[in-house]
Amino acid sequence: MADPSSYRPRPGQIPDSPGVYKFRDEHRRVIYVGKAKSLRQRLANYFQPLAGLHPRTATMVTTAASVEWTVVSTEVEALQLEYSWIKEFDPRFNVKYRDDKSYPYLAVTLNEEFPRVQVMRGHKKKGVRYFGPYAHAWAIRETVDLMLRVFPVRTCSAGVFRNAASAGRPCLLGYIGKCSAPCVGRVTPEEHQDLAEEFCDFMAGRTGTYIRRLEKQMMLAAEDMEYEKAARLRDDIEALRKAMEKNAVVLADATDADLIALAEDELEAAVQIFHVRGGRVRGQRGWVTDKVEAVDTAGLVEHALQQLYGEENGDAVPKEVLVPALPEDTSAVTQWLSGRRGSQVSLRIPQRGDKKDLMETVARNAQQALVLHKTKRASDLTTRSRALEEIAEALDLDSAPLRIECFDISHLQGQDVVASMVVFEDGLPRKSEYRRFQIKGFEGQDDVRSMHEVVGRRFRRYLAEKEKTGEWVDGEVPAEAAGAEGRDEDGRPKRFAYPPQLVVVDGGQPQVAAARRALDELGIDDIAVCGLAKRLEEVWLPGEDDPVVLPRTSEGLYLLQRVRDTAHDFAIRYQRTKRNKRIRSSPLDEIPGLGETRKQALIKHFGSVKRLRQATIEQICEVPGMGRKTAEAVAVALAQAAPAAPAVNTATGEIMEDDGGTTA
Repeated sequence: MADPSSYRPRPGQIPDSPGVYKFRDEHRRVIYVGKAKSLRQRLANYFQPLAGLHPRTATMVTTAASVEWTVVSTEVEALQLEYSWIKEFDPRFNVKYRDDKSYPYLAVTLNEEFPRVQVMRGHKKKGVRYFGPYAHAWAIRETVDLMLRVFPVRTCSAGVFRNAASAGRPCLLGYIGKCSAPCVGRVTPEEHQDLAEEFCDFMAGRTGTYIRRLEKQMMLAAEDMEYEKAARLRDDIEALRKAMEKNAVVLADATDADLIALAEDELEAAVQIFHVRGGRVRGQRGWVTDKVEAVDTAGLVEHALQQLYGEENGDAVPKEVLVPALPEDTSAVTQWLSGRRGSQVSLRIPQRGDKKDLMETVARNAQQALVLHKTKRASDLTTRSRALEEIAEALDLDSAPLRIECFDISHLQGQDVVASMVVFEDGLPRKSEYRRFQIKGFEGQDDVRSMHEVVGRRFRRYLAEKEKTGEWVDGEVPAEAAGAEGRDEDGRPKRFAYPPQLVVVDGGQPQVAAARRALDELGIDDIAVCGLAKRLEEVWLPGEDDPVVLPRTSEGLYLLQRVRDTAHDFAIRYQRTKRNKRIRSSPLDEIPGLGETRKQALIKHFGSVKRLRQATIEQICEVPGMGRKTAEAVAVALAQAAPAAPAVNTATGEIMEDDGGTTA
């Protein structure tokens, strides 16, 4: 691990101008590339005390052994050079989006004498017009098949084209009218080129004018009693409309725009892009990335823009790009996009209307993509096995922890303190064995005492179940205890009788020490304990002063994080349920014999519990269905119950009275 001060440049050496910088490791490999308006100010941020840096940044600067920079004249040049270097050097600490699939495009080879329509994947070629990307290749073929009767452009390969030309006989498509057969000279190269350009214009969204022209030609043919021609034009119009219907209209003003949305957590981010052309969604694509550098949403958006448009030109860059957050240097990014398009590009956040609604749809797709990515990653057997092996190696366990239990504490300012226990077996959640706990040993907020109590209660149950099923500590099993009693349908011990190999707690050293102490008090020494601290994603072991730091790309860290997050979510849901139940509770709930119907009648009659508390027994008896004995019980119960704390309107900060009024 290098000391950043050993390679820190003197402040006077660094120019105060725009530029791009590279951090290199001891082997001269580029590990990070960045850009800055002022190189002097930006690089100074990397050489602060390590405690003040983001953990990912601290890891980068201690891995690096040198830094160098290149001065440029404008911020736009810095953006272009940064993208070029990231593509060239593939630095390990830069965010790099990876395609979750190789998306197919509809391509028209305008650079050939006789342009060809085909499905293409991979890198884009110069002189080829691309449309898409599409989710599936068959969707492209269906669209092309509908349009070939109107735009009979060549679709055959070079070999088929040469064979047909030498034989003087076109292929089947030429005979059925879905190819203009340039191979046998039915059309000139210029006519076929015009046909291909008309095809491209239609695919680019300029559909209305062309269909209106065909409709006019159809009407003229009908007036001239050329009914066969009119029928053919009618079928052409219908085919084009079917091709258009394959892309739903989402924006009414024939907008050309790309909408970019993100979904992210602490370790990964997913981006989804909808390509809207002529008001219709023409394509969709998505990427997922590991957040190996300290980057916020605006930074992720900038990286996505670089990857999306870094090699595009002309109409491939739309007039409008809608994003969830603007990059730090919006003007430079906008100028860079405009330069690649050759005309002005608008980069903005949609605020209202159809564009904002569509952006929400793109965001939902991004969230689903992230969930799907995590699910696929978690469900892969090989990946799970590797994760368990990495955990065993990092924690120095004798074997892979096939059963992991994780505990988390949740409360709201010391109220409704609860805990959760989730179970993962072979790297997958076993929801039937999740458990929830209420903290009973004390009142107030103390996560360490709560963790000690919960772990102790769980493993006291384990010892009790072990004794009940005949699984004694010394290994002797009484004959009368043997058998299926205490087992589930899989033949495994029920409830808490099945022990984990690893206990994970949400927290750092104090929580880990509390869990270990609870196990030691019960004489359990064959179960490992660790804690995962959320802020820095560090793994803590009992009695250790330094944490175990797993690599950010480690499958073991990913599994521990997923276990911890699952326990956290499970605890929060239980805590919210208890809080909502407490808020909705009433002194009337404790009165024997007072059912829900009569409680509602009392509240409806008096308007609130406060006014009911002020009523006399005679006034309570006036409520339909209320006898004197029940009225006396209500009056006594409300007199003994302490008035509830006033509710607070969280939007305004006002205190709400029971009768619905407010007080300052």
